[in-house]
Amino acid sequence: MAEDDIDFPPGDGPSSGISVSLTAGTLQAIRDRVGKRGVSAYLEKAAQRQIERDNLEELIADFDAVNGPADPEAVAAKRARLTGSPSTGAGAAA
Repeated sequence: MAEDDIDFPPGDGPSSGISVSLTAGTLQAIRDRVGKRGVSAYLEKAAQRQIERDNLEELIADFDAVNGPADPEAVAAKRARLTGSPSTGAGAAA
């Protein structure tokens, strides 16, 4: 079976080279953090985090479609319980 026929989850499977265009400022900021040899690993992790966020957004959208959006005041109250900070109403949910 060829590698193209296998579905690998994000972060798994062999590495594959591609060409990516970044603005000079973004590339410099990455290199400042990780050096020239760490750019690929940094971008791999960033892509994995973005995929996780996209999947979570889809899950939330599906939940909202079935159940309606979350009540901002309830979210703020639960956030306050979890973080130990006082609830300040709907603005805290943003």
